[in-house]
Amino acid sequence: MKTINISQLIKWLEKAALVMQENKDYLTKLDSDIGDADHGFNMERGFNKVREKLDELSNSKDIASLFKNTGMTLISSIGGASGPLYGTLFLQASMVLKDKTELNLIDLKNCLENGVNGVKLRGKASVGDKTMIDVLDPAIQSLSDSLNANLSINEALENLVKVAEKGMTSTTDLIAKKGRASYLGERSIGHQDAGATSSYLIFKSLKEAIN
Repeated sequence: MKTINISQLIKWLEKAALVMQENKDYLTKLDSDIGDADHGFNMERGFNKVREKLDELSNSKDIASLFKNTGMTLISSIGGASGPLYGTLFLQASMVLKDKTELNLIDLKNCLENGVNGVKLRGKASVGDKTMIDVLDPAIQSLSDSLNANLSINEALENLVKVAEKGMTSTTDLIAKKGRASYLGERSIGHQDAGATSSYLIFKSLKEAIN
């Protein structure tokens, strides 16, 4: 596969909503260990709102509009810090996709990189802080590596999901440095970060929707 079209991206958003619904209790359990115990509920609610708008979003004239509307919906419907962060991911991704109705691997890398940079700027987090950045940042590097290796989109997404999973599991052994979990200090060790987990699930949903 050389490109991803709007229909496939809408399928991704629908898949992500179902995955968040299926994993609501799991994400909430992870968050209850070191956070506010609301991540699963918030993510399920936010992506369900996106799914409710899919008929409307399917009429988007380009991918930039699709991602912008998705970001705005997430910001308005997800509580806590997750809404602004995931909303920023999609909003900033949309900024480099004007008039595009298909994405090649370069487009995918550029838009997600812009989105992740926006999340890093907003959340002031880095790799190693036990946050979603431990998944997002390596995932972007994976796309760059796949570009350099001249891989297909399918191959690139396979690699991205493997890297994202590794980033997710790596958070278990880290000390939280951001958010409520940071107050626990070393007691946060041994718990997988909920935000890193939902980020992994979103990328896994993308791969499954495209393949």
